[in-house]
Amino acid sequence: MSMKIKPDSVLITITIAAFTLLGSSCSKKETPTTSTPEPATPELEPTPTPTPPPTSKGEMLTIGYSDWPGWVAWEIGIKKGWFAEEGVQAKFEWMDYVASMEAYGAGKLDAVCMTNGDALVTGATAKPSIGIVINDYSNGNDMLVAKPGIESVTALKGKKVALEEGFVPHLLVLKALEVNGLSDGDITIVNTPTDETPQVLKSDEIAAICAWQPSSGMALKQVPGSKPIYTSADIPGLIYDCLFVTEESLNARREDWVKVTKVWYRIVDYMKNEDNTDDVLAILSARVGVTPDEYEPFLDGTHILSLDEALVAWRNAPGLASVYGSSEISDAFNVKFEVYQDAQDYKAYFDRTLTKEVAKAMK
Repeated sequence: MSMKIKPDSVLITITIAAFTLLGSSCSKKETPTTSTPEPATPELEPTPTPTPPPTSKGEMLTIGYSDWPGWVAWEIGIKKGWFAEEGVQAKFEWMDYVASMEAYGAGKLDAVCMTNGDALVTGATAKPSIGIVINDYSNGNDMLVAKPGIESVTALKGKKVALEEGFVPHLLVLKALEVNGLSDGDITIVNTPTDETPQVLKSDEIAAICAWQPSSGMALKQVPGSKPIYTSADIPGLIYDCLFVTEESLNARREDWVKVTKVWYRIVDYMKNEDNTDDVLAILSARVGVTPDEYEPFLDGTHILSLDEALVAWRNAPGLASVYGSSEISDAFNVKFEVYQDAQDYKAYFDRTLTKEVAKAMK
């Protein structure tokens, strides 16, 4: 995103001065709109739904989401009218990833979809949040893409790699180097906005780029013979994509956020049923303005967590199988590269009790 995400500065603290963050996880560039705008291509008509009963305070929950498969998936619940059926009023605001974090940091949203690492950045530099839903982890959509003739990570030694410093592609490259016996000093990083990486890969000076979909896929198309030499599928759990809520909203509207969590797992069950694949691809692709066939690889590169898998990821344990362990690694990365100065209490950024409550009710 995780997505679990999906940027244009080396230090996100600069980008988000009055907030500003973590992908997708997810180059998520679109003009901010609400959840039901007309996209560039025809979109499916929303399913008529009855007026929902009032929430605990009779107010809308406002949620920012952006172009990452694990977050676009919320569109299924929107189109099917499942939030109304659960008795919660939720308004999803469709935004560019960074814009959604800016809006969250400015207090304009109750919640926003971010990666676990970016949530730490947002909290350290603008506004803390609490993750209540683990949507997915990136499973190949984040890619280190090399030019023709470069067949391995070790072949990048002494060469230039374009990526956006301080974001998940940077962390992914560092892990790729580490696994292959190299360090960050063995390459030269060229700081590049993620959505510009496909064009930059054409440069004679750049040997590889690292980006998430759709930018990574665009790079592969624009440079014939280029290939991914390391992806998030090689290190599952490095990037979790989640729904993060303000502490104030969670405390005041916890019952409503449990309902939102319940809708999410209704969406997951729908997506996991192969009979619904065509409908799922139609809804998701329409949201981002591409064909279902074009969208399918994006979904394949995202591992949507089932409820049982999410409960495993919610365990407080070291390592990438846990969102806590993954966030510990992200926190160390952010401090090392001066994205923020002081280590964060990453455990305080998550509340697994809502998912557990939904799981107990669904048994």
